[in-house]
Amino acid sequence: MPPSSSTVTGVPIVDLAPWLAGDAPGKALVAEQVRDACEEIGFFSVVGHGVPPDLVSACRAVARAFFDQPVDEKVPVAAHRPGAFRGYVPLGRAAVAYSMGKESPPDLREVFAMGPVDVDRRDPYFSGEQAGNHFAPNIWPAAIPTLEAVLTDYFRALDDLARTLMRVFAVALDRPEDFFEPFIDRSISMLEALNYPDLVEPPLPGQLRVGEHSDYGSLTILLHDDAPGNLQVRTKDGSWADVAAVPGGFVVNLGDLMAQWTNDRWVSTVHRVVPPPLELLGQSRRLAIAFFHQPNYDALISCLDGVRGEGEAAKHPPETSGDHLRRKIAGIQEPGGQSERGTAGG
Repeated sequence: MPPSSSTVTGVPIVDLAPWLAGDAPGKALVAEQVRDACEEIGFFSVVGHGVPPDLVSACRAVARAFFDQPVDEKVPVAAHRPGAFRGYVPLGRAAVAYSMGKESPPDLREVFAMGPVDVDRRDPYFSGEQAGNHFAPNIWPAAIPTLEAVLTDYFRALDDLARTLMRVFAVALDRPEDFFEPFIDRSISMLEALNYPDLVEPPLPGQLRVGEHSDYGSLTILLHDDAPGNLQVRTKDGSWADVAAVPGGFVVNLGDLMAQWTNDRWVSTVHRVVPPPLELLGQSRRLAIAFFHQPNYDALISCLDGVRGEGEAAKHPPETSGDHLRRKIAGIQEPGGQSERGTAGG
């Protein structure tokens, strides 16, 4: 059966099953569909991805159980290591729009975050000075004993899916499938469970669930609900389009580093999460789980050969993945103007 592509609110849906089956014509068509989406909007949804549905359901359930706890049960697993984004981030702590130089009230969400798993801390690459906090230990709550096992399994599954997508990207860019492997074999990716509580009163002027931003790394894989107050992507004409959840699928969007690799031929699209309509306050809780795939901290990201038009200059200076990530998250602000480490989200 050939791969199919359809559209929900302007975001294409790509079936990855033919790629995973290894059929050469099917893989070529999947790469073509992905290339078109990356050039046009920087967002697409994937089905046929191979992530077990039971694992996805377990991940939703355990994340919801964590956020359902009283705040004083969650605060003990808040990040305590300076500069390390691990554990719980309370509601209203950061405003992601600051990463794009825009002032904003704090975002209306709370977060549980984790970083890489299966880290060999005897290896200087993971524990030396250059590694910084990219491989900081994860923090787990004793009150939800299944959280560590479920999120660790989910992290591994999404990391595998991200590596598959990077192979698709390589073919879409007329390169060998394994082209990106040396850049991502020790990635500094992060997983965030994101809770958008029901609002009991109107937000502040200009306040969003997540402010306007682009993501920082190579790609993001998002599991989200179609609750009121949803994810929106900014289209080429400047308008905003809702991004619907696809049953059994994930939303994938490009991050800044894929745009830099391709000299902005591929799009790291600005997106946001909006508050619910006022008439639905109290009926709009939303849960999302985002995997932010980030290349190795020392991977040098520079414009790839063959992606520039004739006479076109490189639009971005070479930069390592780690330096880019540190630069972006340094701009995210807490209320009061202090810097707060964090990522984006959907």
